[in-house]
Amino acid sequence: MSGPPRIPRAARALALLAALACAPVCGAHQGEPLAEPEFIPPAPGTYTLHRIMAAPEGRVLGIDGRPQPLSRYTRDRITLLGFIYTTCTDPEGCPLAYRVFEALKDAIVATPSLHGKVRFVTLSFDPARDSPDVMQQYAGSRAVEKDGGLRWYFLTTRSARELLPLVEGFGQDVRITFDRSDGRARRELSHVLKVFLIDRVGDIREIYTSTFLFPRMVLNDIETLLMEADPKESRAAVKK
Repeated sequence: MSGPPRIPRAARALALLAALACAPVCGAHQGEPLAEPEFIPPAPGTYTLHRIMAAPEGRVLGIDGRPQPLSRYTRDRITLLGFIYTTCTDPEGCPLAYRVFEALKDAIVATPSLHGKVRFVTLSFDPARDSPDVMQQYAGSRAVEKDGGLRWYFLTTRSARELLPLVEGFGQDVRITFDRSDGRARRELSHVLKVFLIDRVGDIREIYTSTFLFPRMVLNDIETLLMEADPKESRAAVKK
């Protein structure tokens, strides 16, 4: 007598993502439920993500304050990297990226085949305010490795001079304006949200804006890159 039908790994992860999209995210980053794409994304492994460019190199600071090359966080695993600043309040900006990362984190932890193969990087482009201590507060418990072996790194830089090669290399636009409405000049930042998918050799393979930053699509792209590196996994996906 045959047992219950086997549910494919990707289908289980996507079911979890669907549930997460309908539930609010708690804490300071809570907002509207995450949107779902209006189309059915192609299945993992049925398409190719072409190389866009190499991820730039530069010096960054971890929450421990120690300088490291950025390449330490963009090699050997699939990396999802997003620029933020901790005082951002635009719901379609940094908080959206945070919520999408949160949903993906839970899906990856629930998918054993992805354990130890993916990392997240949140990199501030406001070094004047986002010190390592501030980034540690922003990260909370998320900077600790979970059961699924997913490490989420929260990084900053020592100065705007060290930040510049990174934002220019990634093509991340940042604008600085000054609000004088209360008689004092207050510096404000604005940017177009971009999240970068980086393969194991440090090449950028996809760039997401807020229009296409859907957990379901990002998870499919992560699995596609893993299948590309492991032909056995790709053949198994085709048989599903």
